[in-house]
Amino acid sequence: MTRPIPADWRFTLATDLDGTFLGGTDAMRKTLYDWIEARRSEVGLIFVTGRDPDFIARMCADGVMPWPDFIVGDVGTTIAGVDGRTIAPIAELERHITDTWGDRGDHVRGVLKDAPGLVEQDTAFRHRVSYHWDPATYDPASVTPLEEAFDILISHGCYLDVLPKGVSKGPSLLRLLDQLGIDPETVLVAGDTLNDLSMFQTGLHGAVVGESEQGLLDATRDLPRARHCDAPGTGGILEAIRAFGLHPDVAEVPA
Repeated sequence: MTRPIPADWRFTLATDLDGTFLGGTDAMRKTLYDWIEARRSEVGLIFVTGRDPDFIARMCADGVMPWPDFIVGDVGTTIAGVDGRTIAPIAELERHITDTWGDRGDHVRGVLKDAPGLVEQDTAFRHRVSYHWDPATYDPASVTPLEEAFDILISHGCYLDVLPKGVSKGPSLLRLLDQLGIDPETVLVAGDTLNDLSMFQTGLHGAVVGESEQGLLDATRDLPRARHCDAPGTGGILEAIRAFGLHPDVAEVPA
């Protein structure tokens, strides 16, 4: 079957993975995944995640979750299309990310080489440097030399990302939606940690799923389109699709 162009999708889900699209009960995940797969002619799926494309490819190939149509990965520093089982960065949309990052990974590593409470993650990211973060031993002064030229993002109580200035999940998602001609009113974003905050600040319909990080709950409390869901993970996504009226026959949230 030939897939329609994204601009013709009735509804688009742009979702974080850990704790969100991979969250909820087994019954909730199966219900949402089956609902999406039965409507791939009209429902678009975009992963907006801190994970890298290799992780996503492994999870989808293993059948853990459906293949997406597009990916905004690496906390917004990767924008890629998915053709079958091939994930390919979209150079046109990544150009400003590459230019802003300026191949300064080694500079960041040099500044934070001996920083207490930070252990670099072992994944080779292209446009960011990321660390495991220990709040008990971390010294905020360590990142002071980087703050003017980079964005520093702490999330999930255990990660610290050094990102190109002004680049994050929300702005990269908006660039992708604009490129694809998708009506923003047909999009739901979903997440559960502070590195998802920029998605909710876009003004798109938002599902802050149940069991989200307290920092995200506090930061989104006054955003009118950010719904604080009762159900966790995939259950919260189903709950929000129904609450916002984004699709006429969305499945019920399993008990």
